Amino acid sequence: MSTLIRTTGIARHYGVKNAEVRALKGIDLTIERGEFVAIMGPSGSGKSTLMNILGLLDPPTEGRYLFDSEDVGTFGHDRLAAYRNQHIGFIFQGFNLLPRATAMENVALPLIYRGMLRAERHRRVVAALDSVGLVQRFYHRPQQLSGGEQQRVAIARAVVGDPLLLLADEPTGALDTKTGSEILALFRTLNDEGKTVVLITHDPSVARHAKRVISLRDGQVVGDHWRDIPRRTVHNPEQAST
Repeated sequence: MSTLIRTTGIARHYGVKNAEVRALKGIDLTIERGEFVAIMGPSGSGKSTLMNILGLLDPPTEGRYLFDSEDVGTFGHDRLAAYRNQHIGFIFQGFNLLPRATAMENVALPLIYRGMLRAERHRRVVAALDSVGLVQRFYHRPQQLSGGEQQRVAIARAVVGDPLLLLADEPTGALDTKTGSEILALFRTLNDEGKTVVLITHDPSVARHAKRVISLRDGQVVGDHWRDIPRRTVHNPEQAST
């Protein structure tokens, strides 16, 4: 494996000097390609702030961030946006789907932003939706889908551009336990296929699905351990769709 993420001395401060909040305090972190990592911590631990920095949504106040050996702190706004679209797929708790767009249209969005030609875009979107078991839901809008199906559309949107990193922020928080477990199994399958997955969560029962758990508290890393999880695959994700 090669290093995908390396942070050195990452800090993030908010507010003015007399009322400054130090959300992160010198985070040193290395994540290799192909890892499945959970970043876990209670509310206020800094995990969401760290996610925003890892996802190139916010810059750190201090420190250095190398993504795939690139010093992304030197990028301008436009280059950063294009780089993020090319290399990072996001999955959120609230799905973040366009309500009037079909599943296919929602999944196509990252490719439209890239300017990809229609034929290639269509091929990739169909393959991505098929891979998450939604072969019968291509033309359904979000209100016609269950919560689990909406999250599968969001995962298809995240993977359609073949990113280097899948970054999932509390992806099961809006789902019941059974559906949440099915979504986490899908992440396991994507990881078994070679995708790097970073999962942000406050829930230990969610974090245990990852192969490595990094614990944050008060803006600092307080734990980093590996778990021995046997390799597995969901053979027919459509059967698990709810």
